[in-house]
Amino acid sequence: MPRLSRSLPKYRKHKASGQAVVTLDGNDFYLGPHNTRASHREYDRLVGEWQQNGRQLPSDSAQVALSMAELLNAYRKFAGQYYVKNGAPTGAIHGVRAMLKLVRKYYGHTVARDFGPLALKSLQERMIETGASRRYINDHTKRVRRMFKWAAANELIQFESYQRLTTVEGLPKGRTKARETAPVSPVDDSTIELTLPHLPLVVADMVRFQRFNGCRPAEVCIVRPCDIDTGGEVWTYRPESYKTEHLGGYRIIFIGPRAQDVLRPYLLRESTSYCFSPADSERQRLRDRQDQRTTPINHGNRPGTNRKRRRKRAPGAHYTSDSYRRAVQRACDVAFPATGELNDQGIKTWQRQHRWSPNQIRHTAGTEIRRRFGLEAAQVALGHSSADVTQIYAERDQSKAAEIARQVG
Repeated sequence: MPRLSRSLPKYRKHKASGQAVVTLDGNDFYLGPHNTRASHREYDRLVGEWQQNGRQLPSDSAQVALSMAELLNAYRKFAGQYYVKNGAPTGAIHGVRAMLKLVRKYYGHTVARDFGPLALKSLQERMIETGASRRYINDHTKRVRRMFKWAAANELIQFESYQRLTTVEGLPKGRTKARETAPVSPVDDSTIELTLPHLPLVVADMVRFQRFNGCRPAEVCIVRPCDIDTGGEVWTYRPESYKTEHLGGYRIIFIGPRAQDVLRPYLLRESTSYCFSPADSERQRLRDRQDQRTTPINHGNRPGTNRKRRRKRAPGAHYTSDSYRRAVQRACDVAFPATGELNDQGIKTWQRQHRWSPNQIRHTAGTEIRRRFGLEAAQVALGHSSADVTQIYAERDQSKAAEIARQVG
C-alpha cells in the first residue's frame, strides 16, 4: 500500500508565467511573482485556511450539503480537544456529549442548514416532556448555539444559520412547564458536625479545611505542600489548577489558624504529593477494620494476606470533586437514616432532604464572610471576579433588613 503523507502542498514556480503556485484539492492557485514576500504570505494564508478546514477547501456546495450528523461528528472531535485541562477532559465535555446525543436522536438525518429556530424550540419541548429542568434545557440551548457558532466560524455552514438560532432565548422562569430546581443553599454547621463522625478521617479534615476558608471542592482535593506558603501568620495556598484558570488572573486562598491546625499534619510528606489522599483513607479503613476484628490472629486470614494484587479500581492520587461528594453523601445516609417503611421513591425524597454536598460548604462560608465583613470581602475570599457571582454564593443577611424595619417602619 502507498504510504499516506501529511506533508503540506508545495510552493512551486509556474515556469510559463513566472508566478508562484500551489495546488489544493486539485485546483491551482496563483500567488503572485515567484519567491516574493507577498507570494509567501498568500501561500501561508491559503494553506492555513485549508488546514483549518480539515485539509480541504471551504465551498458553498459543501455548506449546503452538510448533514447534521457530519456537523455533530466534527464538533465532537473539536470538543474532545478543546475541553481539556492538564491533559484530562473537563466536566464541560459531559454536557457537550449529552447535547450531541440529543440532537443526533431527533435531527441527525436532516441537513444542517434546515436546523432553525423552530427545530431548536422543538428540542426544548421534547426536553420538557422528559422531565428535564429549566436550567438543564437552557444549558443545552446554549450548547447548540455554541456549536453552530463554531461551525460558522470554520465555514462549515453559512453565518445566517447561526444567526437565526440566536433569536431563540432560554426558557424564562415561571412561564414554562419545565421543572424548576431548588437553588443551592448553605448547610448548617450543626448538620456538618453531625455528619463528621461518620466520615473517613481524611475526608472529615477536608470538610473542616473547606469550611474554614470557603474554597471550591476541587481546590480542596488538590492541596500539596509545595503549593502552601507557610511564611506568615496567615498561610497562602496557590492551587496548581482552578476553575477560572483559562480566563487568566490568579487564585490565592488564605489559610487562617484553625485551617492551619487541620492541614499541618498533612504537610509532612513529599512536597509534590497530595495532602488528602484516598490511599491514606483506605489504609486507615483497613486499620480500623483490623482493630475491630474478633477472630484471633492465629485463625483465619492474617492481615494483608487476602488482598487482590490487581484491583479493578485502585485509590487515586487525590480525591476528585465527585468522589469527595460521594463520600460526604454516604456519611449523610448513615448520620440521617430514613425512618419508617419507605418505597424507593420515598427513600430518594428522604435523601434529597437530608443529604448535603461539599459545594454547600462554600455557600456557608461565603454567607458568614459576607455577614461579618461585607460583600467585597466575600468576593475576594471566594475568588470571584464579579460581585454578582458572589451574591449567588453568599446569602443576604435578612436580620439587617428586619432591624431597619424595626427602627424605621
